[in-house]
Formats: sequence, C-alpha cells, structure tokens
Amino acid sequence: MSHAPSPPRSVPALSVKAPTPEAGAAPRAGDRAAHPGTALVTGASSGIGAAVARRLAAEGGWRLVLNGRDATRLAQVADRAAATGYPADLSRPGAGRQLAEFALEHLGRVDLLVACAGIGWAGEFSSMPPRAIDEVIDVDLLATLHLVRELVPHMVQAGSGRVVIVGSLAGAVGVRGEAVYSAAKAALAAFADALRYELRGTGVRVSLVVPGVVDTPFFERRGVPYRRSRPRLVPPERVADAVWCAVSRGRDEVYVPRWLRLPARIRGAAPGLYRRLAATFG
Repeated sequence: MSHAPSPPRSVPALSVKAPTPEAGAAPRAGDRAAHPGTALVTGASSGIGAAVARRLAAEGGWRLVLNGRDATRLAQVADRAAATGYPADLSRPGAGRQLAEFALEHLGRVDLLVACAGIGWAGEFSSMPPRAIDEVIDVDLLATLHLVRELVPHMVQAGSGRVVIVGSLAGAVGVRGEAVYSAAKAALAAFADALRYELRGTGVRVSLVVPGVVDTPFFERRGVPYRRSRPRLVPPERVADAVWCAVSRGRDEVYVPRWLRLPARIRGAAPGLYRRLAATFG
C-alpha cells in the first residue's frame, strides 16, 4: 500500500506566526469571548483534515493544533491556518497520549476534536497482506479510539466539548474491494453512537460525518484510483462544511452529499433488497 511516510516518533511541534497563550496556561475569561474555542484536528496534512483546518481558521478565532503524518505538508497547512502542527503517526504506541498532552498543554483545553486521520487499501480481502490489515485498523480505528479516550475525560470535567468523527459511506453499506476499510469505518460509526449515549447529560457531544467519495490524495496513496461512476467525487471542502454544520448546529450525523443517507436507510430497512441491488450495480 502507498501512503505518506511516517515521521519520527519524537518530531518537535511546528512553530507558527500566530501568537498563542503561554504553554500550560488555561484560557482567561476574556479569551473565551475573543476565541470561539480550541480545536485539535487529525489527518490535517492534506485532504479532509486540511480542509477542516482551513474552514475553522476562516471562521475566525479558533486556536488550532493540527496533526498529520507528513511533516512538510502539515507545516504548510498549519502556516496557512495560523495553527500549530504536531507531526506524528498516531498508530504508534503512546502517540495518542502524547498528542493529547501536547494539545492540552498548548491550548489549555480542547473544546473540539475532529478525527479525520485514515488510510485505505483496495483489492480482494484474500490477497490483502496481514500487515496491511493491521495498519488500516490501527490508523482508521484504534488511533481515533485512543485519542478520544485521552481527551473525553477532560471535556467531561469541563462540562462541554464536541468530538467529530469522520467516517465513510463504506462503513454504512460496505464496499466491494474495501472490506477492512469498511469494517474500520463501521466500527467508528458504532463507536460514535455508543459514546454519544454514554456522554448524555455531560455537556459533551459526539457527531459522525459520513462522506461518500472525496477528491483527496486518499486514492493515490492506496495505490488504486477511483473508477466508479457513482457516487461522484466531491471536494474535501464539502466535507469540511459538513463538519462545521455538525459543530455549529449540533448535528449528530451528517451525510455528504445528503442523498447518500438513502442507500444507508435502504440497507437498514430492507437489507435483502439492498444486497440484491448492490450485487447487480456494485
């Protein structure tokens, strides 16, 4: 499989031009009025994560920490978003804890976590190397679970916060040739539901954004281009808009584009019919 190389485990955070509070300092009362909040975005080197970083920066006032595995690209995104970059491979043991500690120290608190990090692999499951299976599960599922586990207790203690998980239509309906990726994204969707129920009454909200096919380097890195005629590719900015909709309007679940909710509902209401249609039309 092909994807951006992972940086060394102990890569220092990237510096940016924008002024930030002194490390470890909690936001002052006046800061809450001047800044909409603080956010940590993963998978921000490119694609959806980079688009989310740009969207939050455009909204004004957000103080951002961005994570990604490609240190060079992350530096460029962080500079344009007036953010701080923390390059790290979250699939490495302890990386989620280290990132959470850095974000909390740098920002004082994390009001919003947007988990976008993910990789893919395309091909028949019977030919998928065991190492590739582990890598997809580690990056797409376990890395997000560990990071959420580190940050949610702090949000609960603060009495507020939001976790936005970027899933995939593949997790709602399953996609031929992407069995493990579909499984990882389905697990994230179930996790988002379960966590939302657990956190009811704490002030912490959980959102799931479900994009279809997004025009990002994802397909180039997995080594197989996107060849289907439907659904059509959408720009990552549309997914960033959906993330902002979840944050600003308190949505639990947002599909991108919205019509993709239909096949997910057909599968839930009439699974037999859906399977026949999927077998015929792919």
